[in-house]
Amino acid sequence: MTRLAVLCSGQGGQGPGMFDAIADAPQAGPVFARAARALGGQDPRRLVSEAQDRIHENAVAQILCATVAMAWWAILAPHVGKPLAVAGYSAGELPAWGVAGVLDVDEVFRLVELRAEAMDRASVADAGLGAVKGLPRKDIDALCQRHGVYVAIVVGPFHFVLGGMREALAKALGEADAHGASRCERLPVRVPSHTPLLSAAASDFAEDLRHAVGAPENMRDVRLVSGLDGSRIRDMESGKSKLAAQIAATVEWSRVMDALRAAGTQTFLELGPGSALSNMAGEFAPELPSRSTAQFRTIEGVRMWLQEGTRG
Repeated sequence: MTRLAVLCSGQGGQGPGMFDAIADAPQAGPVFARAARALGGQDPRRLVSEAQDRIHENAVAQILCATVAMAWWAILAPHVGKPLAVAGYSAGELPAWGVAGVLDVDEVFRLVELRAEAMDRASVADAGLGAVKGLPRKDIDALCQRHGVYVAIVVGPFHFVLGGMREALAKALGEADAHGASRCERLPVRVPSHTPLLSAAASDFAEDLRHAVGAPENMRDVRLVSGLDGSRIRDMESGKSKLAAQIAATVEWSRVMDALRAAGTQTFLELGPGSALSNMAGEFAPELPSRSTAQFRTIEGVRMWLQEGTRG
């Protein structure tokens, strides 16, 4: 039985306060230093407060997502026992491999940089993502076909993220709203992630991953779940294949939730930014405790909640 499932966030939740609780934590220092190298020498703690116009740029956003996850984990890991499950949502999947101990901090950031570069090369202007909630999959598929957009992420049976060109996406979201969707909105993501529009990026990143160095033996001790389809990752080669594929393929996040629940998860902890994944987990399994580090003001608050939530 897996008592704790750690969820690593994707893009969208970045904000000026995302590092407030951990900015001065000595355990997180090496992570902030490595992130600064990836950001061209700019400290991520200063960037989020002084350059808010940049935090949703694709490369910056992916680096910030990795930074907050790896920094929090450097602090919390000594207080978390096993069995443990880990899954990453979109850009959160590489830091999830870091949380699982399969990649070290330097390799996580090296690969995050390469992933973002591949996506930027392949991406086109005026594209992005949008969320739709409240319509069934058959209606979503028909809507996508009419407007030339794609299902990027399946969050649940009535919750989807669509990707495509901005004008087509706006029309699709408008039609969904007219048909009674409870939520229709553009997301602060500037690339059409998890759609065929990024097929070239998936191919390029697959080549980059050939040279990735990891510790696959740690997969025996931690249940590392693929963010693409919810399957358990048991070896480097199949895992790397899925890491590359998810750039241009639909992410079946609902299957990830199914897999984590089937593994006996008792508590969900999201390593921000934001609290989108913990909210999703709360909707999926309302009887289970589910929080994000972003919902706490202090490190000690997270530790105390973890101690209570994983006791048994």
